[in-house]
Amino acid sequence: MATLRVVLDTNVLLSGIAYPASVPGKILAAWRHGSVEVLLSAYILAELRRVLPRLAHRHGLSGAEVEDLVDALSIQAELLEPAPNADPDLRDAADAPVLGTLLQGLQTANANYLITGDKDLLALSERYHIITPAAFWAAHAGG
Repeated sequence: MATLRVVLDTNVLLSGIAYPASVPGKILAAWRHGSVEVLLSAYILAELRRVLPRLAHRHGLSGAEVEDLVDALSIQAELLEPAPNADPDLRDAADAPVLGTLLQGLQTANANYLITGDKDLLALSERYHIITPAAFWAAHAGG
């Protein structure tokens, strides 16, 4: 079976980094072990770079370590330019680049899913391949 290719939203990356034993943490571990491939955009990485320092009490990383981590993720991931999208049902305009990353991934990079905990994005899951970390893990972990 082909390796699953997924877009990880910022909230999944944050949770996985701050809580390694959580389901998002397990998804990041699967990425490190090569059992999933991750697609990201500069937008998602910039959001991660902005928010990670606020969680320093959880992950204990210094500013320089945060920069190194985001750089490492950007090297390990396949970076996509978000496709333009103006979905009228998208409740939070700030999510458009994340949805666009999925759309670009579907068009050009054989993406399987966008994994997110964002309720505004999950509201579109009937039309797009958008799934929660728990649903993804239940469906695909451990075969």
